[in-house]
Amino acid sequence: MPLIRTLTIAAALAVASPVLAEPASGSYLAARSAMIAHDYEEAAQQFSRALVRDGRNPVLLENGLTAYIGLGDLDRAAPLARRLTEVGASSQIAALVLAGDAAARGNWDGLLADLDAGMTVGPLFDSLLKAWAELGAGRMGEALAGFDAVTGNQGVEAFGLYHKALALGSVGDFEGAADIFSGESGTTIRLTPRGIIAYVQILSQLEQPQVAIDLLDATLGATLNPQLVAMKAALESGETLPFDAVRTPADGVAEIYHSIGGALRGEAQEAYTLLYTRMALAIRPDHIDALLATAEILESLDQYDLATEVYDTVPRTSPVYYAAELGRAAALRRSDRSDAAIEVLKQLSESHGDIPSVQIALADAYRQIENFEASLAPYARALELIGEPQEQHWIVYFARGIAHERLDRWGDAEADFRAALDLRPEQPQVLNYLGYSFLEMNENLDEALDLIDRAVTQRPDSGYIVDSLGWGLYRVGRYAEAVGHMERAVELLPVDPIVNDHLGDVYWAVGREREAEFQWHRALSFITDDTDPDDVEAGRIRRKLEVGLDVVLVEEGEPPLKFANDDG
Repeated sequence: MPLIRTLTIAAALAVASPVLAEPASGSYLAARSAMIAHDYEEAAQQFSRALVRDGRNPVLLENGLTAYIGLGDLDRAAPLARRLTEVGASSQIAALVLAGDAAARGNWDGLLADLDAGMTVGPLFDSLLKAWAELGAGRMGEALAGFDAVTGNQGVEAFGLYHKALALGSVGDFEGAADIFSGESGTTIRLTPRGIIAYVQILSQLEQPQVAIDLLDATLGATLNPQLVAMKAALESGETLPFDAVRTPADGVAEIYHSIGGALRGEAQEAYTLLYTRMALAIRPDHIDALLATAEILESLDQYDLATEVYDTVPRTSPVYYAAELGRAAALRRSDRSDAAIEVLKQLSESHGDIPSVQIALADAYRQIENFEASLAPYARALELIGEPQEQHWIVYFARGIAHERLDRWGDAEADFRAALDLRPEQPQVLNYLGYSFLEMNENLDEALDLIDRAVTQRPDSGYIVDSLGWGLYRVGRYAEAVGHMERAVELLPVDPIVNDHLGDVYWAVGREREAEFQWHRALSFITDDTDPDDVEAGRIRRKLEVGLDVVLVEEGEPPLKFANDDG
């Protein structure tokens, strides 16, 4: 009987969960609220308090161990998982924790007994786990048979082959592992970055450094993975790389959590995937990819302090140290600690300043706090390091162009915007920004409309870009044409004060004065303390409501509008 009848990993992992009555204590309710917000520390404290009063409640136990795993605390999660099984509850999360705890302690016979007794996470996970446990118990034949059984099931063949290759490598059978990775065994698998690392290490052990370098060259054409870059440098210097992708059966179990967790990203909720990446780290703390994945997930859950703690654990000697520091700075910035983020990036620019992404991150951090002057030097340094720019570098020119524009250095800004368009001619953000800037300066109006029209073609559902087109038509006197675009912009951005103000002006221009006043009132209602007064002025809108747009224009030294029901 096949293990899995579907290609989706989420379905492969699914197990039935019991219906459990929920407690109603204050601590439980506070804990549930914390869990909804992914505040694992607060949730763990509240569940612990609730468990003091009701220590055998299955709901409290499962949620408590989930909170501890969210914190990366296997030592506290495992006892709760054991207690949950003792009370007779069937829990996938408890099995996930107990399996990892047994692997971390090397209790292979106990793990196999638990699996035989019915402990289950899901068909794919269980099968890979049993194979690694057999290897841990010293039964290589049974282990290989287990991996082969997974390989024989449609939709998950790659998992069986990948883990079999790692198992062979872990016991020194590099030839057998290389046959699987190369496809000579009869089945080709698509290598992930982890798979490439393992295969390159195996090729190095087989004294095939040039084949390994060629593989890295082919891979590096599509990625700048710092681990792969470091491996290539080591090979070119004549080093033999150790095989440490998976050193022990416990490492193999950690790889189950990581590889299935990676497959779950995008299919399952991030909070659920976090359980897998945290367990991978609990078993193997030096699993760099699991570490980075954990930090990224925590960021996505708005747990920036926890993410920062995880990033902090990457050693300075690691090839991915700078990537972790970039992540830590991003987490600090998103938690409104911009000064701390910039300090991290400044120090990183001193130790890893020859990496363009480091300079770009520092420049972006300055630009985001509107220190545009400070952003220019790192942007320039990044472009110097890049040398011959490629298409993907349009964003660097665009970002620097914004900094120049905000510093009223339009000549430099326009040059950067046009450089960005040279690299990616139909990039809608750049087309819109350059076109709208021309409109605001009342220059190159025909080109401005062409630029914005091209941007709308690329992003017809972007309210800001559609607004730019409508506003551009208004600025050149094509009022009737502007109406439809501005109405569409308001549909896309119904509570944006700028867009509603623009629609009011357009309505006024075509003689629809009552509708114009209605839109101006709406615009005023949407202005908040966070609204940039340079974008929309509440006082100007109130003046329009008092005397009309034509009078306001005259007061500003502009000619009044002529009502037009055609293109004007």
